[in-house]
Amino acid sequence: MVLEQVILTITPGSEPDFEAAIGQAKEVISQAAGFRSLRLQRGIERPSAFLLLIEWETIEDHVVGFRGSDLYKRWRELIGPYFAADPQVEHFESPSVVK
Repeated sequence: MVLEQVILTITPGSEPDFEAAIGQAKEVISQAAGFRSLRLQRGIERPSAFLLLIEWETIEDHVVGFRGSDLYKRWRELIGPYFAADPQVEHFESPSVVK
């Protein structure tokens, strides 16, 4: 399992619209091969900051399969207009000692 961590900075004032859009976008990404789950958290100190956590079966499911698909294009159409900055994306996996 791979955990994708995304820090999103949303244009101030558009947070409610972004939250509605991410609900629609979840329906899109859930159709991608290897998708396992999606979780969204909103910043307390910075309410325009969001932490998006997405679980994938493999990193290839995300960076090759999803990113190269029409689903990704639709995903970005739904949530991209709310970005105040480029998303910061990193991937994580469990160390072998805790698997």
